[in-house]
Amino acid sequence: MGKAKRALAEEPAASDDDALLALLAAGLRLQSTDSLWRVSGNTLAHRALLREAGGNWNRLDQCWDFSGEDPTEKLAAALEAAPATAGHNSGAPTEPKPHYHGHRGRVRERVLRAGIESLPDYELLELLLFYAIDRIDTKPLAKKLIERFGTLGDIFAAEPAQLREFEIDQRTLVLFRAVRESGRRLAERKVKDMPVLTNWQQLIDYCHAALAHEKTEQFRILFLDRKNVLIADEVQQRGTIDHTPVYPREVVKRARDLGAAALILVHNHPSGDPKPSRDDIEMTKEIRKAAEALGISIHDHLVIGRKGHASFRSLGLLC
Repeated sequence: MGKAKRALAEEPAASDDDALLALLAAGLRLQSTDSLWRVSGNTLAHRALLREAGGNWNRLDQCWDFSGEDPTEKLAAALEAAPATAGHNSGAPTEPKPHYHGHRGRVRERVLRAGIESLPDYELLELLLFYAIDRIDTKPLAKKLIERFGTLGDIFAAEPAQLREFEIDQRTLVLFRAVRESGRRLAERKVKDMPVLTNWQQLIDYCHAALAHEKTEQFRILFLDRKNVLIADEVQQRGTIDHTPVYPREVVKRARDLGAAALILVHNHPSGDPKPSRDDIEMTKEIRKAAEALGISIHDHLVIGRKGHASFRSLGLLC
């Protein structure tokens, strides 16, 4: 049991009570393990005090870490001696301005003046990181992420464990997820409620936004009405890195439930190579046979990879 828990279990000294109450009154919460004390809560207003007391800002977990002895008494005394200050947790108000001071403002002004289209990927990522990570130069981090993952799409779709190697915290992770979902929804709007066969490139763009950077296989179905307008886009199955189980009977049952007249099958290859496999071909034949028995057409089967896409119809595999 940690020190903080033992202190609650035993009869504490009055001074210990007073110190804990002082921290709670300041909005600070203290937790401990066997070798580490962590202070969270209203740390923003007390960042200078916590730093001077020997704390280290933990940006990943958004708290101040203290090693060694219980810092409760020291923090309580410091709170009593000095008023709370305002500012950012990890800022250093007495230090000289860093070399990148004003850089964020200059980047924003450049975007407003000349547009964002000309920014290379690393600068666009740097700009996004402005809104998740405070008071550090985000350009080196942006370049490291591009070097590691290759594309913006791969960065936004990366697993949390992979991003944690670069000290990406939860705030930034949520931003990445939101940007990726925003891109998918914007692409979806271009194909929703419109005849997809006359908006084929928009459909391909949407499928890429939804699937190209997934780390495991997904099998999606686009359900179309008699005018080839998209009724629904649903994930039918999720699989492993190289296999997704698909059941033709479930596919056609769902099509009947939605009143679909035609289907476009879509799945991804996490390897990046969209070339259809033998299993892909056999599975498509089974679904087509089951669907056509009920008067439902299969317009195409698209395989999506980071290197492009493959169309069964274009390859002559639906003849």
